[in-house]
Amino acid sequence: MRWLSEGLRSSRRTLWITTVFLIAVVVTGTAVWWFLWVPNVRPSLRAGEVFGVDVSNHQGGINWDAIASDDIDFAYIKASEGGDLTDRRFETNWAGAARVGLKRGTYHFFTLCRPGNEQAAHFLRVAPPDDAALPPAVDLELAGNCAGRPGTRDVYRQLDDFLKMVEEAWNRPVLLYVGDDWEARYPVLNRSDRPRWLVSFFGRPGRDWTIWQLHGFARVDGVDGRVDLNVGQLDKLRVAPR
Repeated sequence: MRWLSEGLRSSRRTLWITTVFLIAVVVTGTAVWWFLWVPNVRPSLRAGEVFGVDVSNHQGGINWDAIASDDIDFAYIKASEGGDLTDRRFETNWAGAARVGLKRGTYHFFTLCRPGNEQAAHFLRVAPPDDAALPPAVDLELAGNCAGRPGTRDVYRQLDDFLKMVEEAWNRPVLLYVGDDWEARYPVLNRSDRPRWLVSFFGRPGRDWTIWQLHGFARVDGVDGRVDLNVGQLDKLRVAPR
């Protein structure tokens, strides 16, 4: 039976080598897909849709001429966070987007550790109303937020205070950027008919949206590194003052 035992060992070695080879092929193929293909993919646009980016200090210096030449029509630019943090590249990015003729909007990262009215007051100091701009947006995510998790009613109350102050100042509804983590903990999408900015990495969102974020690691000319790529519905982006 020695020949049988040696044959079994040989079969096991062959199976092990084959398995390792197949795993390596899958891992390599996935890496190529993730790092080379996905950052460059852009879906076909439908009538009234345009591509856009959202940027902050994290993107570093930006070549806005190059962005505008890369089929990008709009940009949302971070202005502020919480009650006292101002994005240090906001003014530079705001002016740069305007200079190259992009439609531009601004957003505030809403934190769970400061009252909503304090955050609204800070946002309005940094980004006062601008009738020529796109509607202001509020970024609702738990990732990167405060460690504490207040009760749902308290979060709704603070968020409502923020929205009321900003909407009264800007005279238009605020665009809600809603992360999946936020929606799971503090559902907001069904609380109002405000325009929505939704994240969906695997196809168009399954509910009504104004802006759709495809992913956060796109390659766009003018940005050194990855950036969020969005699709905006042009008619909804042009939300007129109320």
